[in-house]
Amino acid sequence: MALTNEQFDELMREYEETRNINRRLTEEKINIIEKKLPSLKAFDNRIATLSVQQAKSLMDGKTQQAEDIADEIAMMRVRRRSELESIGYHEEDLEPVYTCVDCQDTGFINRLTGHKEKCHCLKKRELEILYDQSRIKALLKKENFSKLSYEYCTGEDLTRLQSAVRICKEFVDDFGKNYRNLVFCGTVGTGKSFLACCIAHELLENCHSVLYMSAPQLFDTMAQYQFGNDREGKAEFSRELYDCELLIIDDLGTELTNSFVASSLFTIVSERHNHNHPTIITTNLSLQDIRDRYSDRTLSRVTGNYDFILLSGPDVRQLL
Repeated sequence: MALTNEQFDELMREYEETRNINRRLTEEKINIIEKKLPSLKAFDNRIATLSVQQAKSLMDGKTQQAEDIADEIAMMRVRRRSELESIGYHEEDLEPVYTCVDCQDTGFINRLTGHKEKCHCLKKRELEILYDQSRIKALLKKENFSKLSYEYCTGEDLTRLQSAVRICKEFVDDFGKNYRNLVFCGTVGTGKSFLACCIAHELLENCHSVLYMSAPQLFDTMAQYQFGNDREGKAEFSRELYDCELLIIDDLGTELTNSFVASSLFTIVSERHNHNHPTIITTNLSLQDIRDRYSDRTLSRVTGNYDFILLSGPDVRQLL
């Protein structure tokens, strides 16, 4: 699931092209403004010169001179702003064009601590690539709140579905504010995966990082990295798995369960809980099944830290 070096390099080329395009757009709009206001360059040059003089005065201890220069700079900026407005522009129109203001189209944000981290836009693009590989985008086109229907539910089944939808919307609204994990459980075709996809769709639309994997896909990928030689790929996949804002494990129990799977599941739910990173699980398993397949300690972690949402009713897929 981790991006290959070639995929990441291509992504960086996309950012470079975006910067080039936006640089040209910035130059074009400034050229247009300068043609309409030839004095703009003179203002900018004068302000730059005065700023240098002010800094030198401060270094030389000439406080009054520095204050006088500051007053002149302020006056120049007022005149500059006034002349811009006289031709229908504002100072903001001279600002550089960025597709992502937060990282200025580099893909990375430099923190005050000196640490460089991936911008939300880069994380989203990386996940989009991963979703393309796993068909999650195609899935979300047909599985989102706009496609929700109560047509096939009645009585207690309908009440449970309505309650589940309300919880899903609360989960989305509170995301990033209140830490919460969910388990959608119930029989086949009652809407567990559908509701998980609804949540994924809403969060992705708001630029949150969501990793959605079926249980067989998740544990097969973990096994490949665990027993393979791709250390870099393993490290990157682990970062995505443990650091994404929301992890969705779909159809838990459909994988071939063994000691490696049981241990991996415990590690996932424990590590993500320890860092307050929400997880959603969908499963047909009962609590006893979870105990029997994955151990008492896994059941304890899940029951202690997850809200269980029971769905019931007919298999909707058989009715369509």
